Amino acid sequence: MLATFVMATGILLAGCNTSAQNVEKAQEDVEAANKKLEEANEAYLADVENYRRETAEKIAANDQSIVEFNTRIENEKADIKADYKKKIAELEQKNTDMKKTMDDYKADGKEQWENFKNDFNRNMDQLGQALKDLTSNDKN
Repeated sequence: MLATFVMATGILLAGCNTSAQNVEKAQEDVEAANKKLEEANEAYLADVENYRRETAEKIAANDQSIVEFNTRIENEKADIKADYKKKIAELEQKNTDMKKTMDDYKADGKEQWENFKNDFNRNMDQLGQALKDLTSNDKN
């Protein structure tokens, strides 16, 4: 009877250790997952910040191109100058809108960020090409 009691107690204690070990292992897994999530979130926020910096540089370069173009066309005939001014005003407004879009973006998830970035890149490339086309046409 005593031997049976000792064996039953031993089995119970062994079972308790296994449960405690399982809880400890689960806690370690949760901590590791939280750390990975935090690292991924930090990388995402760093990507957003780097992209904002790169975009600000592109927008500033567009602004500089617009200033230089306006200076170059000062001596054009009035009708040509007016046409250029109208086109450049449209591109300048698009550049301003792009800056506002970037400034207003709220970081709300990696998937939305990737979609935003793809759309923004496409629009930025189109704007850059339109500026390049306008300024290269002026040189011809």
